[in-house]
Amino acid sequence: MPDGAILISREGGIATLTLNRPASRNLLDMEMALALRACLDEVAIDASVRAVVLQAAGKHFMVGGDVNWFHGLLDAAPTERRTQLNRMIDEVHGAIGRIRSMDKPVLCAVRGAAAGFGFSLMAACDLVVADRTAFFTLAYSGLGASPDGGSTYSLPRLLGPKRAMEMALLNERMDAHKAQALGLINRVVEAADLDATVADLATRLATGPTLAFARTKRLINESLEHSLAEQLQAEERGFLESSLTGDFAEGVRAFVEKRMPEFHGR
Repeated sequence: MPDGAILISREGGIATLTLNRPASRNLLDMEMALALRACLDEVAIDASVRAVVLQAAGKHFMVGGDVNWFHGLLDAAPTERRTQLNRMIDEVHGAIGRIRSMDKPVLCAVRGAAAGFGFSLMAACDLVVADRTAFFTLAYSGLGASPDGGSTYSLPRLLGPKRAMEMALLNERMDAHKAQALGLINRVVEAADLDATVADLATRLATGPTLAFARTKRLINESLEHSLAEQLQAEERGFLESSLTGDFAEGVRAFVEKRMPEFHGR
């Protein structure tokens, strides 16, 4: 979809999804919501894809939902307004669920604003690299709305409930350095270095032991819903399953032979 709301490309086991409404700072509208979910569904089941990069065209990642569209809904009957908003939320929530559940690491690159659903989308990803221009805000309370996009799930787990509440209620802007210090993002780089840093990390992920990565992602995502005993059992299952793979054999042999392993995701 060269002219669509989301651009998708594949190279070297990496699928790159690019939010493509730069003139509007990548405002989320229905077209983008539908495209985002469809593209994530597509790469999730593509066996040739071993890692996913989520990025945006232009100077900003995403400034949230299209407020002009919201404004147009104010004249609609309440049932129609609810129907339209429910359709969009179902699509973006499907996208968030796909990011969290797919057996591939998802790396997010952020420059400029990550606000509203853009913030929620970023927070759902497995790893986040931002340049020094990046800033983050939930923004929902400024519109008289509560959050969506899974941010009320991600934030308490990333920041703790008190800081999550502060972000959600006070709607203050957070810069990239503070976001990194609090554990919201992984790395902050110079603006000129963002693309190269993301490409390097994506290559490392795509050439790594992707079956083990999938089990690791699942273990971490499910850990807060498990007791210690349940988590230990899940870890045991994961390690035993990993031990039967070709990647495990390659990793062990490479260690003994004092060379770099060559993983093939099988």
